[in-house]
Amino acid sequence: MPAVSKTPRPSALIAALVATLSLAGLPGVARGQASAPAAAMPAASAASGAVAKKARTTADILRDAPASAWRSVDPNDVLVMTLPSGKVYIELAERFSPHHAANIRKLVAQHYFDGLAILRVQDNYVTQWGDPIAESDDPDVQKTARSLGDAAPKLQPEFWTSDKGLRIARLKDRDLWAPVTGFVDGFPVADDPKTHRAWVAHCYGTVGAGRDVAVDSANGAELYAVIGQSPRALDLNITPVGRVLQGMDLLASLPRGGANMGFYDKPEQRLRIDRVERLADIPEAQRPDVKVFRTEAPQWNEIVESRRNRRDDWYVHPAGVIDLCNITVPVKIEPKPAG
Repeated sequence: MPAVSKTPRPSALIAALVATLSLAGLPGVARGQASAPAAAMPAASAASGAVAKKARTTADILRDAPASAWRSVDPNDVLVMTLPSGKVYIELAERFSPHHAANIRKLVAQHYFDGLAILRVQDNYVTQWGDPIAESDDPDVQKTARSLGDAAPKLQPEFWTSDKGLRIARLKDRDLWAPVTGFVDGFPVADDPKTHRAWVAHCYGTVGAGRDVAVDSANGAELYAVIGQSPRALDLNITPVGRVLQGMDLLASLPRGGANMGFYDKPEQRLRIDRVERLADIPEAQRPDVKVFRTEAPQWNEIVESRRNRRDDWYVHPAGVIDLCNITVPVKIEPKPAG
C-alpha cells in the first residue's frame, strides 16, 4: 500500500518520513511584539535596509491590485466541505485531472460524502477522509459500505498532463524535483519539457485521490489534503485533484491519529463530515464570491519577488530564493453584497 492509501492494511503499509513544515505566509519568529533589531545591524546593512523598504510588500501589492487581477472561480469547480468546526473550500483541478474531477462531482451530487468521516490525520503529512469500511477485508462489512452510485469504481491515473499549450507562470528558482516549476490558474505546477509532462505538485493544501497499489484503483471517494512539509515524492505517483482554497486551519489542527499511518484507532475518534456540496448547488443569494489571484497577472511576479526577498520591517536578510511550495496564492472568499 502506498503512503497515501485507501485503507490501513498492515501488510501493505509504507512509512512516510517528512520534515517540519515551513509556511510561506508565516512571519518571522519574533519575541513577543518586538520590532526588528535595527540597532544591532551594521551601518551598511541599515543603509541598504532603508532603501529596501521602498519596495512594496505583498500586502501593498494586493491592496493596490485592480479587480482584473482576480479570477472568479467557476462554482462548478468548488467543493464546500462542512465540518462541525467550519467550512473547507476546495477547487478541483479540472485542467489536470478532468476524469477524477467529473467522478468527484458525481459523488458529491449523490451526497456520497455526507455523514462520512475524516479517518486519518498523520502528523506533518496528510488529513484523509472517506468511508472507513469501503475497503474492509470482511465481506460482510463490505456489504454495508456506501454505494458509489453512478460514479466509476476505478479510474485511469491522471498523474500528469501534457504541457503543450500550457501557460506556466514560471519561477526562476532552481527546484530539486523538476526542471521547471511555476503556477497555472493558482495551482503549483511542475514540468519536464523533455517529456512534456506537467503535474500539480504536492504542496501544502494540495488535495489528492487515495489509491491502493494498482494505479487505476483511485476513484475520488477517498481524498486527502497535504498538511505538512511538501511530500514531493508523491508527485507522478498519485492523482492530485485540487487544492484547498480556505479551511486548512481546520484540517491541519485536528488531533493526530495512531501509529498505523495516522489512521484513527477507534471509530469515536473520527470527525464526522456534515456534508460536501458544490458551490454551484448553493442558492446564488447565499453563495459566497470565490476569487483567486491570477498567476498570469502582471502583479503576480511582483508578489513572488516580495516573498523571495522579504521587505517587511522584521526582515534584515533577503533570502534571494524561494521554493514552489513556499508561495501562497492569495484567495478571497466573501459574502455576496446585499441587494
